[in-house]
Amino acid sequence: MVSDNGGSVYATPSIAGEPVRVGPTTVRAGACSWADRSLVTEGSFYPRRSMSARARLAWYCEKLPLAEVTATYRFPPTPELAAQWAERTPESFAFDVRAWSLLTGNPTFPDSLWPDLQGAVRPARRERRRLYASHLPAEVLDECWARFSHALGPLRRSGRLGAVVLQYPTWFSPRPETWGELALLPSRLPGFALAVELRSSKWFEGDACEATLEWLEERDIALVCVDGPGVVPPVVAATSDLAVVRFAGRRQRDDEPWGWSTYPYRYREDELAEWVPKIADLASSARQVHLLMDNCWRSDAVDGATTLLRLMAQLGKERPPAG
Repeated sequence: MVSDNGGSVYATPSIAGEPVRVGPTTVRAGACSWADRSLVTEGSFYPRRSMSARARLAWYCEKLPLAEVTATYRFPPTPELAAQWAERTPESFAFDVRAWSLLTGNPTFPDSLWPDLQGAVRPARRERRRLYASHLPAEVLDECWARFSHALGPLRRSGRLGAVVLQYPTWFSPRPETWGELALLPSRLPGFALAVELRSSKWFEGDACEATLEWLEERDIALVCVDGPGVVPPVVAATSDLAVVRFAGRRQRDDEPWGWSTYPYRYREDELAEWVPKIADLASSARQVHLLMDNCWRSDAVDGATTLLRLMAQLGKERPPAG
């Protein structure tokens, strides 16, 4: 049992919010944050705004079977924090973890680098407001990968870790050096389920699309399919035993042609229903499907995840059992 700050008592769930079975495939849906400020202070999902962090996570687990940890994009996790996530969730719950920005070539907060590695930043780059992988010697970057992998150890050993999700920037387009970077992933994160989000459309233009999908499938790396502004039509394909879909909202910014910095967007049920046959297709090729609602504003993401699970459950009832 756990208590919130107001004294109310909440039970730690013995099982998570139930995933859905579509034939032999398990479909999970969840939000990309269970502790987003607007969700906690303005949303209608939690029964009390004053709930403790432990009580909030317990409540979330009662309702949904999946969450993406996005804070790890800005700052790498610690083994102690990963152990807390594992200890505070039931065995049937799953976390997808977003990779630290430094590992995918994105701009990174300099103070997110471990203090004992700060001195390794190339002298000419130490006063910059953003840190990039190229600012570090190769051996130090290798150490960053190793520490990130080590930090997720408790989550992985507990069976709670779904996939490490690696988001690559729009400049990361198909070239020999980027293919080479992707090829290193299995050795940098050995034994982890990996999912890559490729934001450059060049990976999917013309013949490049088939080549990209075949390459990922050969290496058992999941492609993150995206529903978002500027992604028309979305590429929907399962390239590993795990299929992943990110719902980023459909409201596009005028100054962001790809729309990756999203405004609040609440999916209508008919918009999510458009994905039911697509998710069913993914389920026919994968053993697990993860649906990540990244429209984190108030209760939009958790409500969308709940709706997706309901829609997929209805489909599962309509379909005869496999065999």
